[in-house]
Amino acid sequence: MSTLKPDEVPHHLTASYATGFGEEGRAWIAGLPTLAANMLERWVLERDGPARAGEASLVLPVLCPDGTPAVLRLQMPRQETTAALIGLRTWNGRGMVRLLDHDPMSSSMLLERLDGARTLASINDDDVAMSTLAELHTRLVAVPAPQGLRGLGDIASEMLEQVPQALKRLADPADRRLLRSWASAVAELTGEPGDRMLHWDLHYGNVLAARREPWVAIDPEPLAGDPGFDLWPALESRWDDVVAKGDTLRIVRRRFDLLTDALGLDRARATGWTLGRLLQNSLWDIDDGESRLARSSVAIAESLLNRRPPPNGR
Repeated sequence: MSTLKPDEVPHHLTASYATGFGEEGRAWIAGLPTLAANMLERWVLERDGPARAGEASLVLPVLCPDGTPAVLRLQMPRQETTAALIGLRTWNGRGMVRLLDHDPMSSSMLLERLDGARTLASINDDDVAMSTLAELHTRLVAVPAPQGLRGLGDIASEMLEQVPQALKRLADPADRRLLRSWASAVAELTGEPGDRMLHWDLHYGNVLAARREPWVAIDPEPLAGDPGFDLWPALESRWDDVVAKGDTLRIVRRRFDLLTDALGLDRARATGWTLGRLLQNSLWDIDDGESRLARSSVAIAESLLNRRPPPNGR
């Protein structure tokens, strides 16, 4: 059984943990080889390829004792990983990657193996890709949120409390006006935050090809709330390509219409919650030292707010 060597841990994962978690993050990275060895031994797994990583986890392709391909996902225990486990168990493979086993102490997960080289971003026709994502999204939010997940109502209230300080750190008066308007939209919706289980990060890169069905979602960060709050990652998918086409407003509107039609959402309400998601992202950026709103966020807001009502009134 091949173990994990320290030099196999990707540098971007090491940097992400050092930046995000300081000494605790560096200590967790240093302990990764031992954690990997323990989990490989516990589940009698054989490594079956090189290590990969995102910003929050290390993934090892493995073979189970019966030869079934799987992946061992290792991440530091925190609120997000606890929520992911709740979501994976609740979805139970319905439109979502299957959880085969997990270790509650370390938050390690044994997951079914998907085709990591084929994401929805590989589909050139944006309408086809977005319609596929929308259909998958519909299946995911059909599930009511179980106990134990954070609620959108609490998140929205926390965001509104942060707005006054954030406004002081924006350099452009136009950005300040936008941030205030997004906060106002959220304030109107906080009384009805919704009760669906949201993925929170469903974009083209988080949908992989699978054998048991064409496409399956991965990397959920579940919370309970209104599906309108879950649209932004899809709207910003493959953003550089959207900008390069020179028709940003039309493409965003088209994506928004495909999503809201598939999900059966009221467009005015979905617009409000999408502005709430732009508010959340902006507050995070400002907290990280940014003094301007992201141009993509400004473009998405403009796309949704400066449009004629569709014929059906939704």
